[in-house]
Amino acid sequence: MQAKSISLQHRHPAISAAIQFGMRLCLLLAALMALPSQAERLKDLASIQGVRDNPLIGYGLMVGLDGSGDQTMQTPFTTQSLSNMLGQLGVTVPPGTNMQLKNVAAVMVTATLPPFVRPGQNIDITVSSMGNAKSLRGGTLLMTPLKGIDGQVYALAQGNMVVGGAGASANGSQVKVNQLSSGRIPGGAIVERAVESTLGGDGTLMLELNSTDFGTVQKAVEAINRNMGPGTATALDARVIQVRAPALPEERVGFLARIENIDVAPAQSAAKVVINARTGSVVMNQNVRVNDCAVAHGNLSVVINTEPVVSQPNPLSGGKTVTAQRSQIELSQGGGALQVVRGGASLADVIKGLNSLGANPQDLVSILQAMKAAGALRAELEII
Repeated sequence: MQAKSISLQHRHPAISAAIQFGMRLCLLLAALMALPSQAERLKDLASIQGVRDNPLIGYGLMVGLDGSGDQTMQTPFTTQSLSNMLGQLGVTVPPGTNMQLKNVAAVMVTATLPPFVRPGQNIDITVSSMGNAKSLRGGTLLMTPLKGIDGQVYALAQGNMVVGGAGASANGSQVKVNQLSSGRIPGGAIVERAVESTLGGDGTLMLELNSTDFGTVQKAVEAINRNMGPGTATALDARVIQVRAPALPEERVGFLARIENIDVAPAQSAAKVVINARTGSVVMNQNVRVNDCAVAHGNLSVVINTEPVVSQPNPLSGGKTVTAQRSQIELSQGGGALQVVRGGASLADVIKGLNSLGANPQDLVSILQAMKAAGALRAELEII
């Protein structure tokens, strides 16, 4: 029997290839099933405590504008700032001098100081007009100190600005594309002071989730302990995870790099409907559910038409022609029929049921609020 089996393999090599293909397919399916569903990297779900940006702000002057600067009579702080700067450079401006400047503008300079940045490195800055300058195109920012919340100078900004807009005006007509009163200077500031960060100096690191969720924290702790060893991570609450860090600083970099690339399948978020009251936008997540309910919603419209009516007196009566306004008001109410919204077990069913009402987004805001009050909407309603 053994010799016959070997002979069969030699006669039918396609059978052996099919068996090998089947084994590879089974291994591939097993590997895919082992992967976490909808997993995300931990670096996308959490941040490391102490690794953060710091905002900077400064006030400065921009020169070299082509007659589009501040009108100094309406922005006296521009003239005052220019006088102070010239005084520091050894130029004395007599008091009471009326400087009619058109090529200077007062600006606010903002920047973000990244973590672990060192003195001598460059950062991008944003320059915005704070006066009535028509355009900052082609201007040069003079040396401006950028300060933090503690009042210390952390960077010095200077350079030529890039403005992405364009515009022209003549005889009262104006055409403008994009924004002309603000722009960016890539690498326009030099860092002068660093913000020290004690990353894991006490032997522990803190991971902070971007959103509060007990389920996601528990899954993240299990994933870290599974990849880095038992007891490495401990959940302190629904947002913060305490991680034991290596003692040597050079080992913490590789340790954090491995932790950030761990895949975690976040827990499903709570059912929520977010409504923007200003724009009428309605966004809901996949966990929103609707119970069976009946909704009647009618559109109420009011139209007012006003027309002038001229009243002329009879000839030789000595009267005057009078013009009066006559208004016609029309009120109409459409819809109002009772519609049944069937409960659904998926987001597609919810959308299908709400679309059956035929309401626009503004009407849908009121309908969802009423459904929530009636207990037919099984979701948290958040208005922003």
